[in-house]
Amino acid sequence: MTHQERIATLQAQGLHSILAQFCDIHGVAKGKLVPVGNLGEWVEQGAGFSGPSIWGTGLPRMGPRSEYYGRIQPYSLRALPYMPGVAHAVCDGFAGGQPLDTCSRQVLKAAVARLDARGWKLWVGIEPEFFLLKTAATADTQWQRADAHDALDKPSYDIRAILRNQDFLEAMRSTLVALGFDLQQIDHEDACGQYEINYRFDHALAAADRFMLFKQAAHAVATQHGAVFSCMPKPFAHAPGSGLHFHLSITDADGHSVFSQADGLLGLSALGQQFAAGLLHHADALSALCAPTANSYKRLAASSSVSGTTWSPVWKAWGDNNRTCLVRTVAGRMEWRLPDPSCNIYAALAATLCAGLDGMDQRLSPPAPCDDDLYQRHASGAPMPARLPRDLAAALDALQDNAALRGLVGDAFCQLFLEVKRAEWDAYSQQVSAWELQRYAGFF
Repeated sequence: MTHQERIATLQAQGLHSILAQFCDIHGVAKGKLVPVGNLGEWVEQGAGFSGPSIWGTGLPRMGPRSEYYGRIQPYSLRALPYMPGVAHAVCDGFAGGQPLDTCSRQVLKAAVARLDARGWKLWVGIEPEFFLLKTAATADTQWQRADAHDALDKPSYDIRAILRNQDFLEAMRSTLVALGFDLQQIDHEDACGQYEINYRFDHALAAADRFMLFKQAAHAVATQHGAVFSCMPKPFAHAPGSGLHFHLSITDADGHSVFSQADGLLGLSALGQQFAAGLLHHADALSALCAPTANSYKRLAASSSVSGTTWSPVWKAWGDNNRTCLVRTVAGRMEWRLPDPSCNIYAALAATLCAGLDGMDQRLSPPAPCDDDLYQRHASGAPMPARLPRDLAAALDALQDNAALRGLVGDAFCQLFLEVKRAEWDAYSQQVSAWELQRYAGFF
């Protein structure tokens, strides 16, 4: 379609504006409303934003590269059910007329292009877990579950909670369907106030775009229902946290699986095993991009849970349908269990793909598969596989020290990411928590 044909089609649908959306280095959606009638400008030149006003662009305050241009991808245009008259569009970041190497979507596009050169396509199924919260009118503005009655010791699959929150869940269902999501299931997760909504897998870039749209829809619907959609990995100390598991598979030019082999180790081909080995080999550095907040490492801890269950992947291991491992193999594909929903989805997927491909290129071999419940092994005092970094600082150090992975992902992006996240860690380290006051104020 020409620009004018697209404009006419959009206007015939009653759409007058486009929400031109990109994301900052944190993975938070940003954008502005622009008129439908100027679509050609937004596609060819881009909607303009002040570069230094956006987290992690690295752009200067003045000069030809001070402006961030978000170029609309016209195939992504779709009407927003919760914003009448407005279409949503995904943008790529440009500066000075060139693709911006600190734009995380450009980072993922570059990684996917390297896969395209092999004639391969990465398919990703993303499993968003999230909490439905509200603020309490207390002196310290504590966060609480939006549903005060959601308080079972073992709340997984709680139908009564689904019934109490059916207005929100039905609004989510209808909104996502209107946005083109192929929904698969909605369930109450392992923590009180926690839900998971699954939808069909897609190729890597589309899957990342779809997750960004999922988050925007969830924020809008939760707000309409007096709640807060939260991607915080671990809002409650004694409950399981939220993951964002990636189900990964690669197909060749003929549509055949690159990973799957019925008689291979754990059902994987040699290339699939090498991909898994790459993930485990680079896992420490990947933690910085897949679990990018100080709070992420409260989830990635060998902690107990009031529900009696936690699936947090603490140790660098892989196993057949083993949810206590970092890499779980199932049905000729692999589930990468490290990411949480606070990640920048483009950067996390790009880094995951780069690490796996490096495992293939280096012909790395994974360790022996794990057929133990690693939490039970840990409790018994038996020897354990190496564990992931214990905090964000250690993960950032691992990324800094892994020049190979940084080079594959994009060193310009990674260095800015490290700068932003080290400042975040420093700010966190200077806070005095309620736990510290309770523990130390009158102790010594």
